[in-house]
Amino acid sequence: MSQGHGAGQRTGLPASALVFDFGLKHIGVAVALSEQNLARGIATVAARDGKPHWPALDALLDEWRPDCLVVGDPLNMDGTASSMAAHARNFARQIAERYGLDLDLVDERLSTFEALSRGADERDSHALAAETIAETWLGRARPLA
Repeated sequence: MSQGHGAGQRTGLPASALVFDFGLKHIGVAVALSEQNLARGIATVAARDGKPHWPALDALLDEWRPDCLVVGDPLNMDGTASSMAAHARNFARQIAERYGLDLDLVDERLSTFEALSRGADERDSHALAAETIAETWLGRARPLA
C-alpha cells in the first residue's frame, strides 16, 4: 500500500477493497478506493442457498485486483448478531481463504434500507447496499491533516 500526502488522501486503510453485501440469493459487490475516497456498486452475483457463483466472483477479483476484502456483518439494531450473521461470516471466511487476502467485517445495519432510500430497485439494491457498506469502511480512516 502506498500512501501519499496530497489533499483528500486517507490513511489507515488498504488502497482498494472489494466489498460484499452477502445474501442467500444475491451478493452485492462494490469497489472502494481509499485514496480517492470512492465507493461504487459494480455487480450483483447470484447465489444459491448462500453459495456464490464462484466464477463470477473469480472474474471480479481478477478484474479489480483488490488489496483486501470487506464483508458486511449483519447486526441487529442492538448490535447483536442477526440470523444472517453466521452465513455472512462463513462466506467471509471462504473468500478470505480462496483469494488469500486480508478481510474486514463491517457493520451493515440499514445498508439495504439505505440502498432502497437512494432509489434503487430490487435488482440494483444489492450492489448499492454493498456501496453503502464500502462507504462505512472508507469512513473508518481519517483524512491526512
